[in-house]
Amino acid sequence: MKHIDIQVLRTDAAYIGKEVVVCGWVRTSRDSKNVAFLELNDGTSLKHLQIVLDKEILPEVSAFMPIGTSLKVEGTLVASERNGVEVNAKAVTVLGTCPGEYPLQKKRHTLEFLRTIPHLRVRTNTFNAIFRVRSVMANAIHRYFRERGYVYVNTPLITASDCEGAGEMFKVTTIGYSEDYKSAEEYYADDFFGQRAGLSVSGQLEGEMAAMAFGKIYTFGPSFRAENSNTPRHVAEFWHVEPEVAFAELGDIIEIAEEMIKYIISAAMEECPEELEFFEKFFEPGLRDKLKSVVENDFKVLDYTEAIAILEKADADFKYPVSWGCDLQTEHERYITEQVFKKPVFVTNYPKDIKSFYMKQNPDGKTVAATDLLVPGVGEIIGCSEREADLDKLLAAMNERGMNLEDYADYLDLRRFGSVPHSGFGLGFERIIMYVTGTANIRDVQLFPRTVGGIR
Repeated sequence: MKHIDIQVLRTDAAYIGKEVVVCGWVRTSRDSKNVAFLELNDGTSLKHLQIVLDKEILPEVSAFMPIGTSLKVEGTLVASERNGVEVNAKAVTVLGTCPGEYPLQKKRHTLEFLRTIPHLRVRTNTFNAIFRVRSVMANAIHRYFRERGYVYVNTPLITASDCEGAGEMFKVTTIGYSEDYKSAEEYYADDFFGQRAGLSVSGQLEGEMAAMAFGKIYTFGPSFRAENSNTPRHVAEFWHVEPEVAFAELGDIIEIAEEMIKYIISAAMEECPEELEFFEKFFEPGLRDKLKSVVENDFKVLDYTEAIAILEKADADFKYPVSWGCDLQTEHERYITEQVFKKPVFVTNYPKDIKSFYMKQNPDGKTVAATDLLVPGVGEIIGCSEREADLDKLLAAMNERGMNLEDYADYLDLRRFGSVPHSGFGLGFERIIMYVTGTANIRDVQLFPRTVGGIR
């Protein structure tokens, strides 16, 4: 049906004094003897549009008042000192009724309660704001890479290889549970692909192959990890931004990662001022100053060995002990970013034994040319490395881990046929959204989060 978005009516003064048609859902309502008021929202704007119902024109308004009711309103858009603009209604049509048991009433609900109704929580101010920021930042990611000549590629979601080498993959099968097979080999031989297959944990390996042809590529899509991690930062399905750049060493890719983060944060600040004001009021005081500081200042680059020394001397009661060779936990990452440097930090040159097989081995024989970007309030949001371009060193790393080289034959070919230094990173999209919005739980920046023991 023909109508005008509320966001347009709120921002385009040309409509003031004109007859308009608007549609939306009732967010709040109040009634009095001669006039009633509705706050209408159609999803295009964080702020609602007030509808004024004059009972001389519309004497029976009871059907329009229940929260959650969807309406079509015809009337005149007028200026309002309090609301900016509002509509003096002349005709109202109920598009969809909403009974009294509608769970989103006037009181403010907890995020924990709203997670139980993911199909309805998107109608609240909080989730209107979160997903509007998410949309803007997704667009900014594509814009950033397109403006710099990257080729956008789509890597497979079903794969026969485990990029991380950790085995935390969801199986893909058309057979399911069966007692008809004597071995796993027999089972997979009879399956759809004739071999073991799973959902991709990362598009990196295929992305590297594309980068060897196009120079600079990125992929932006879902990844799946069957980690039994029930934390505010982990979900089983998440969106992954993964550029791969040929002829780039670790320092080069760090510069790209920092530039991209600043670019997409700037986009959110420029295009979502009302949403960020909302988050600062209800979620994180000082949020906008934090983001402004990130955009305007250089990130810290910190060697892993130095980071361990800082943590060992810290006056803090860490749950997980710290020593050289350990993997940094969230509490360690947050201490470094929040207590020591108070800004994003690239930690570089991790011990090779705690990092993936494909990372370039440093001359010291103990570390790899890898970095994680840590941010206050969240911890790690980017995993990054220069890739090992030397075939012999790559084979040695894979053999040390007992990996099946046949599964990675195509990947190994990249080191045989015109290998070059190249680097890339993976950005957990939901984690940067958490950082920009001040949201504490990753479940609240996804429409339908998939977690251990939970799918809906």
